[in-house]
Amino acid sequence: MIKAISIFFILAMAVQIIRPLDLPLLRRRRDFWRLAIVALIIWCLTLLLRP
Repeated sequence: MIKAISIFFILAMAVQIIRPLDLPLLRRRRDFWRLAIVALIIWCLTLLLRP
């Protein structure tokens, strides 16, 4: 599951750099780092919630 989430976020960051997603807070190409922060938070929560 973590691998699927990480692949999704890597693809989303690549798309953001090529062509912005035009979502709130993701309107410019340089905003791809926000996706990285969200991915890191989700990854950390997943590791903390696993038994």
